[in-house]
Amino acid sequence: MSHTSTIFTPFKEEELIPKEEKLEVVRKGKMHSIGIPKEISLSEKRLCLIPDAVQVLVQAGHKVVIEKGAGEGAHYTDLQYAEAGALIVDNPQEAFVQDIILKINPPINEEIDYLKPNTYLISALQLNLRDKEYFVKLSEKKINAIAFEFITDEYDQLSLVRLIGEIAGSVSILYASELLALSSGLMLGGITGVRPTEVVVIGAGIVGEFATKAAIGLGANVRVFDNSLSKLRRLHSIVDHRVPTSIIDPRELTKAVRRADVVIGALTRLNLPPVVTEDMVLKMKKGSVIIDITVDNGKAIETSELTSLEKPFIIKHDVVHCGLPNLTARMPRSTTKAISNFFLSYILGYDEDGGYENMLLSKKEVKQSLYMYKGRHTKLVICKKFDLPYHDINLLIF
Repeated sequence: MSHTSTIFTPFKEEELIPKEEKLEVVRKGKMHSIGIPKEISLSEKRLCLIPDAVQVLVQAGHKVVIEKGAGEGAHYTDLQYAEAGALIVDNPQEAFVQDIILKINPPINEEIDYLKPNTYLISALQLNLRDKEYFVKLSEKKINAIAFEFITDEYDQLSLVRLIGEIAGSVSILYASELLALSSGLMLGGITGVRPTEVVVIGAGIVGEFATKAAIGLGANVRVFDNSLSKLRRLHSIVDHRVPTSIIDPRELTKAVRRADVVIGALTRLNLPPVVTEDMVLKMKKGSVIIDITVDNGKAIETSELTSLEKPFIIKHDVVHCGLPNLTARMPRSTTKAISNFFLSYILGYDEDGGYENMLLSKKEVKQSLYMYKGRHTKLVICKKFDLPYHDINLLIF
């Protein structure tokens, strides 16, 4: 007789096999209420979530509150949002009292009054268009503020800036083509037997890359200028085409700008002087077009001015100038779809990590996206510009 058979047990053999433990599944992180107010400044047409994204978030247990008419500019109806599970409200105040506020433009003073303490405000910042009062007022409200311009992914890439930059680069060429036809009757591009139009792109980052690709696609001659050799090299390898590139040398730039039909400013000049001077603009061809995409973060062209969607361009020295800070709002539906894809995964990421506070503890890149935490100013560049008390985010959250 084997040794094991002498052991007495009241259980059958299969009852002794270990089974997996059944644990109650508790959802990490509380479900958030998300407020989407209607944009009122800069005749804005974009918003942060499309109805399909709202449906996914509502099914994941979130509450989405949308102000009536918020989607009209991007051709989405209140009915589409309501059918996706959003709560449609008449009063902007009801949209502003949620846990997370998703906006395109930063709130104006009156909108800041609606916010409740400890809200997460997620919007663009457009630093050059802000004043000190904006930050002081947000601070008094003890807000957590996240800027599109600072949202970083795990690879240290500014993911949302990149996404909007891709669209802005392409849109800048499409819009320049419209303006050029209006101002001098030229078609942007190349036609057999006709000299192709000349496009100068200043900046070889993401915006510059997509502007270059769009201009080449239309058949224009393109020259790209940037102060970074590595960016120019990167552009060369991405654009499978012979595009002349150059470091920003005033003589070379003056020559290129004088010949250009279109100049695209895609180089952020935060607290730096513009690279295209008024003198250079004076030498440009009559009816040529300048689009300064980074006008809200520092002008690349000295004569640029901020313009609005109602009056998108001005004429100076016989040259058409467009300085739309929200150029992608000219294609509001496509841009809204792209931004919505981003925010859908962004908010679902909150859930997986157990809420935003947990993300702040576990991911250093998430800390970088904040410029205010519970009313404290956490971005050095902003504190220096507006003389505000600076708090290191790593000492506030650890």
